[in-house]
Amino acid sequence: MSDPDRSEFGDFLRSRRERLSPEVVGLRSLRRRRTPGLRREEVAELAGIGVDWYIRLEQGRSVCPSTTTIDALARALRLGKVEHAHLRALARTADRQPFIIETVPPAIQRLVEGLTQPAYVTGRRWDVLAWNAAAVDTFTDFSRFAPGDRNILAFVLTDPNARRLFGATWAEEAKRMVAQFRATYDLWAGDPAFTALGDRLREGCAEFATWWEEHDIRSRTAGRKLLNHPTAGPRRFEYVSFQANDDPALKLVIYTPA
Repeated sequence: MSDPDRSEFGDFLRSRRERLSPEVVGLRSLRRRRTPGLRREEVAELAGIGVDWYIRLEQGRSVCPSTTTIDALARALRLGKVEHAHLRALARTADRQPFIIETVPPAIQRLVEGLTQPAYVTGRRWDVLAWNAAAVDTFTDFSRFAPGDRNILAFVLTDPNARRLFGATWAEEAKRMVAQFRATYDLWAGDPAFTALGDRLREGCAEFATWWEEHDIRSRTAGRKLLNHPTAGPRRFEYVSFQANDDPALKLVIYTPA
């Protein structure tokens, strides 16, 4: 029987195995392959582990790979730094507690409200927990949504106003956010709050299912955005995010004119 807490671990292994060609790892294919990527036994050999053990890992069985095994799999699958860290994190999800939406400490709330640049605070599920007047002017008035619906990912992917705001860059921006969110979602797979958000995105965004199946993983980094403000016209921003010491789950995002 597969373990729900391990299913995302196995899915991630399988997605990376299917993306890797034999030529990349120095293997010669003497016969036609029916499926893309490497075979399970090839990954096991490259990682130096038993085939049956690898199959159990990919099937999401209740097994706990050691750090050494995880690192060997990362090398065998040619994982990048972000993907390697994600695989390690997935192996630690068995002791996860149920998700509870975060609260913003008053000091952080006052800091955000006092900023003149657009700023907001998100939690692990990308719920928008605090924002200022500049964020309302730049993005949307999050108070118009019910508390449980204030989510930056849901806004960008499902709100028509967001598509107009990002214009020609919407698809690129939305796909990037999905890949960043996937890194968090996998750690909370099976949790009702994350499942509900995933269902909402699938229903509200036609492109979401295709992007989700690609299983891309990205880290949250600083960058630039071009936004089409309804009255001010095109506006370029640089954005950065900061982790709160009060609660590491909280992320403060600030936009400054570029």
